[in-house]
Amino acid sequence: MSSNGKSRWADDVEDAAVETQRKREKEEKKRLKVEKQRRADEAAAAAAKQQAAEQEQARAAETQELSSRPSKRRKLSPEPVAGEAELPPAKLLRFPAPEWKKCRSVEDYEKLNDIEEGAYGWVSRAKDSVTGKVVALKRLKMENAQDGIPVTGLREIQTLMDCEHVNIVALREVVVGEDMSKVENIFLVLDFLEHDLKTLLEEMPEPFLPSETKTLLHQLVSGVDYLHNNWILHRDLKTSNLLLNNRGVLKIADFGMARYFGDPAPKMTQLVVTLWYRAPELLLGAERYGTAVDMWSVGCIFGELLTREPLLQGKNEVDELSKIFELCGIPTEETWPGFKRLPNGRSLRLPKNPVSQGSVLRAKFPFLTAAGSGLLQGLLQLNPAKRPSAKEVLDSTYFREDPKMKSTEMFPTFPSKAGQEKRRRRVTPNAPVRGKVKDLGAVDFSGIFAGREDEERGGGFSLKLI
Repeated sequence: MSSNGKSRWADDVEDAAVETQRKREKEEKKRLKVEKQRRADEAAAAAAKQQAAEQEQARAAETQELSSRPSKRRKLSPEPVAGEAELPPAKLLRFPAPEWKKCRSVEDYEKLNDIEEGAYGWVSRAKDSVTGKVVALKRLKMENAQDGIPVTGLREIQTLMDCEHVNIVALREVVVGEDMSKVENIFLVLDFLEHDLKTLLEEMPEPFLPSETKTLLHQLVSGVDYLHNNWILHRDLKTSNLLLNNRGVLKIADFGMARYFGDPAPKMTQLVVTLWYRAPELLLGAERYGTAVDMWSVGCIFGELLTREPLLQGKNEVDELSKIFELCGIPTEETWPGFKRLPNGRSLRLPKNPVSQGSVLRAKFPFLTAAGSGLLQGLLQLNPAKRPSAKEVLDSTYFREDPKMKSTEMFPTFPSKAGQEKRRRRVTPNAPVRGKVKDLGAVDFSGIFAGREDEERGGGFSLKLI
């Protein structure tokens, strides 16, 4: 049987048309995709070409601008005029370049012992390995090392470098630690003095003699006068910041709160000076002040030299003010004009009818002469305008009257706590005790007179115990 008939699975005409249409749509999609890619490539090439053209145009414009600038004209020497002498060629001025001195290393100093920790650094006693000189090595405190050297350290370095006076501690040099990447490894090399006045007063069995007190006060005021003449306020004068060596020379130290000032005085912080030595205008919040704040501290130190203890030991600012008013009197508009206009003066509640309005300094120091008492009362005046200047203090009759100032060469010496010296005590025999007689035993005294004949012949007399 022949199989010429169509298969039951054969496509009919309608299926063939659908298949053809599908192929045609597929080819059209391919063509559109290719066309889209071609257009995108052409657009990118055109953009790159345009950008290159713009860059080339910009470079050409810049080159043209540079070429259009006028060339720098060379300055020529003037032509010599006929009949005039020709000028000599000009010489170039030459200035010497500064010689930068490299800081030495702290390893050049051998640390001997620690002395104390101050408000702005740690102080040690050290010896220079090159010269053998004993110095004081002060390491600056860095509260915020990431911010650099604190302003207290910079002020101390700058002030000490600018000062040169016998009564001000000398800054020999600034040395650094081995790890120079750390800013906290900065040390000040200062003169070493055996004592600080505070420790000395605490350990002395008796206060200084009047002649010695005058010598110390005169040296202190001489240093303060030098500072004020150079427009420097110390702003932290106290006995612990006054150093004394074994030759009777006093030196002012610790310039962490020092500052340059002017006339008129600029605005400055009132949070300066240790509380027991702080002037009343600072306690009342004065923002503009001058040398009178240092002179008040000098007056407090003067009283401390006389009594061996701080004069005004307040527990806080209010208590300190009350102790000042008890000693120096209650202020009034007549004695201290304008004190109530200070920031903290408005809140003062003073008695209307106080028992005693005046100063009791004369009664507290009855052994002082009239000149000494007048000087102390002047330094501790509540009104800063009435306090004497350092020069006026140096001209006081207190230093010229008897007893005269003791020479520094005649000053007593004391064991140095900073140098770890101990007081040497002389061994003396004890007093006899009643009722206890020591038995000497059998002692032959015949040999005592053995040398009498030699003495009569002109020889030396000697005692012999046999």
